[in-house]
Amino acid sequence: MQHAPPTPQPPHAEHRRQLQALLNQLNTVIVGKTAQVRDCVACMLAGGHLLIEDVPGVGKTTLAHALARSFGLQFARVQFTADLMPGDLVGVSIYERGREGFVFHPGPVFAQVLLADEINRASPKTQSALLEAMEEKQVTVEGETRPLPQPFFVIATQNPTDQLGTFALPESQLDRFLMRISLGYPDRAAERLLLDGADRRDMATQLAPVLSPADLAGLQRAVLGVHAAGPLLDYLQEVLAATRSGRWFAQGLSPRAGIALLRAAKAQALIDGRDYVAPDDIQAVLPLCVAHRLVPVGTAGRGAVEQVRAMVDAIPLP
Repeated sequence: MQHAPPTPQPPHAEHRRQLQALLNQLNTVIVGKTAQVRDCVACMLAGGHLLIEDVPGVGKTTLAHALARSFGLQFARVQFTADLMPGDLVGVSIYERGREGFVFHPGPVFAQVLLADEINRASPKTQSALLEAMEEKQVTVEGETRPLPQPFFVIATQNPTDQLGTFALPESQLDRFLMRISLGYPDRAAERLLLDGADRRDMATQLAPVLSPADLAGLQRAVLGVHAAGPLLDYLQEVLAATRSGRWFAQGLSPRAGIALLRAAKAQALIDGRDYVAPDDIQAVLPLCVAHRLVPVGTAGRGAVEQVRAMVDAIPLP
């Protein structure tokens, strides 16, 4: 008796299986932060850089390390300080007598995942050394342009700007981060697990890759293939127009920010196992993708995130 061949699974079912395994592993290290972990994964699937802003000691560095390990990516960490120089990031050429010439020694930026720890403690000059790397995936040193590894992600952590010894990131730097998230303090149950369990940093360094770089590339291609219908794009344009109206913000979103927002929404849809973008996806990623790019006006005491949510409530759904 001949058995019927197994029914092939749709491609997005395999993607969902891969992503669920990835999320499960990350949530064993970063406990009680399921939503934030999911947002970080969406950011990387969308090919964007991630800014994690919070007080010291809530797991920002551990999360960055766990993400790199779980994706199977080469990882480098740089502690940003006031005396860090651009050459410490991108590398320098050093004269070697045996070769009778200068030899370039690449810096830590030549990694697939660069953790810029406490990025706002470095001077603006050093912060600006990352601008070309984050936008063009290359660095120019001493007149020569060198490509960075693929994929290339910057995961930066930032302390609140009201703390001593910090420099506010300029708008051009903030615009290169696809998302800005905040972890916040753990709830009581999650904190008990942290107090009673293994050291989370040790756990992060011992994680085995769940996905390979090739798997990540496949997921990123799948994100680009997620469908955005005409009415959805109309809604997205209404959102972009609202940010530019002057009613909510001093200056609106650029077309580049709109493209990045759509890509993040597509990544959210893929994680949910869908091959189309819904308005809920736009609304879910909107505060994360645009609040750090906008300066609210008109409402005293309301932050950018709250202003974004108020603006979205005023826009009719398609």
